[in-house]
Amino acid sequence: MRRAGIAAGSLTLFVLAGAAPAFAQSTGKEPAGGAALAEAIAATAGALVASALAIYLIAGHRSGRIKLLARIGSWAERHTGLPAWASLPSMLLGVSLLTAVLGMYWDISLHIDNGRDAGPLANPAHYLILIGLYGVLVAGVFSIALAGRERPTRTAVHLGGDWWAPVGGLMMAACGAFALTGFPLDDMWHRLFGQDVTLWGPTHLMLIGGASLATLGGMVLMGEAITTVGRDAEREATPWVYHVRRALLVGGFLVALSTFQAEFDFGVPQFRAVHQPILIMLAAGIGLVTTRLYLGRGGALLAVFGYVLIRGFLTVMVGGVWGQTPPHFPLYIVEALLVEAVFARAGGRSPVLSGAIAGALTGTIGLAAEWAWSHIWMPIPWSGSLFPEAAIAGLITAVAAGAVGGFVGGSLTGRSGVLMSRADGRRLVSADRRAALAGGLALMAVIGWALPMSESGPERAQVTLRDVDRGEQRTVAASVRLEPRDSVKDPEFMNVTAWQGGGSVVDPLQKVGPGIYRTTKPIPVYGGWKSTLRIQQGDALISMPLFMPKDEAIPAAGLPARASFTRVFQPDIEVLQRERKQDVSPALTLIAYLTVLAIALSLVALISWSLLRVDGRAARPSAQPGRTRRARAELV
Repeated sequence: MRRAGIAAGSLTLFVLAGAAPAFAQSTGKEPAGGAALAEAIAATAGALVASALAIYLIAGHRSGRIKLLARIGSWAERHTGLPAWASLPSMLLGVSLLTAVLGMYWDISLHIDNGRDAGPLANPAHYLILIGLYGVLVAGVFSIALAGRERPTRTAVHLGGDWWAPVGGLMMAACGAFALTGFPLDDMWHRLFGQDVTLWGPTHLMLIGGASLATLGGMVLMGEAITTVGRDAEREATPWVYHVRRALLVGGFLVALSTFQAEFDFGVPQFRAVHQPILIMLAAGIGLVTTRLYLGRGGALLAVFGYVLIRGFLTVMVGGVWGQTPPHFPLYIVEALLVEAVFARAGGRSPVLSGAIAGALTGTIGLAAEWAWSHIWMPIPWSGSLFPEAAIAGLITAVAAGAVGGFVGGSLTGRSGVLMSRADGRRLVSADRRAALAGGLALMAVIGWALPMSESGPERAQVTLRDVDRGEQRTVAASVRLEPRDSVKDPEFMNVTAWQGGGSVVDPLQKVGPGIYRTTKPIPVYGGWKSTLRIQQGDALISMPLFMPKDEAIPAAGLPARASFTRVFQPDIEVLQRERKQDVSPALTLIAYLTVLAIALSLVALISWSLLRVDGRAARPSAQPGRTRRARAELV
């Protein structure tokens, strides 16, 4: 079975690696308002067939007619020592999430380098995302199906009749369904509002958020299984396998929290630069504190090890094997060391308080370390103009995120003492939950504070272009004179960004005089390339196009790159997202956003309820003390 899995995985990567070069750059004729009807029907039919097969397999397992699911579950249980309802779904979840996140980063790089798809089924990365997210849903459903007809764990939820759902399995199924809902809603969104080429679009956040929270469901599921058995049999049997599997599990959680930074990882942020340190501190605070509590001593370092392993694999695949713009990533190593140091001396402190203390250190020392790392490898290094704004916002975020991480980690471990060491602090009390709620509200406030953007800055610029390559693939060097000259003093970033022509270029401008700047790399101004001068200063993010191709699907006329010209600056969103429709009713926009928000809040409520249930029910005596033995008998 293992050899077959390796062979299948290798064949899949080989096929996908060969498919990447076939994805052509944008021609300006690709649809800009939703998928073609035939492709929507084909995708729906494929989903219905896959769902029918899954339902058939589960129904056959429950009736005893089909033994396949039981046999695979028995195999997983023998190799992990944990109940099949946790071991098999956790394996499937890991493979599914890795597939989905690989597809996600490949998809982002394809859109950055090549522009819009000819159709959703013409983008090979979409298949990975769909298969991965569907696997997340199936993993959660399989957990419920394998739980049997008796209560599998004291935290399980009674669904009616003889159906019981482990909380982690329920979370995984809900997150998978939430993420998959984002696909049809995304197509509807593009039909209503046009293409919004940003990672932070509402339906895009549904896809990312659902997959991200599914990792938490996997951690809950494993915790339920270990608590039920009373020990972690996998750790006792094969320590190295335990450490690798746990590193990938908790590393996946840190990867999931970091996916919201992807626009910064690729060098095309469409929001203020201060969001990057805020998002890094959010991921460090929640992710590292949670994993330290979840695994005990060394948990934060194990999470960073798994995180770097996964992110390194994604960078090699996207940037190396497939030859697209590679994603960069923060390190979190210093932050992990600080979290470990704080919890090593936690004593009887609340995990929420310890998390906040760890956040205070990561929000200062850890933030400084990430600032240094940004100058080593990130596409847009952090400039001094980010401070003190980034330092204050980063510190608040880290403290609040650490408190939230303390609540999440404390909830995951429950009160049974199976997963949490006494050295990690006391169990959660009501004050901890209120503090975590305050931390969550603080996180929303900081992110919301950084969202509004103005249009202040230079009004226009005089541009002189000198040809570097005069052939069909024309590239130029640009000299830029701002008007007024003193309108840019200390920007967070000021660069020429070129993308969607078969690659990407991010070129920081060099100042040569008062209000006068020049490029340092050849800038492409041909074919499907979109080249624009971008300035982010204070709360303003503005752009001035240097070259834009003709786009028949929007439609939009081209902007040529003449030897010299003067153009006005515009809001960055109007230049980078010129496919968006401008004549949409404000009422329709409000209804659409509120609908997506309501769906998202329902998932957040379910996750919060699940964590409270795991924390509150873990101390109660099991209603089925012999459940594990009976479950094993059923699987044979």
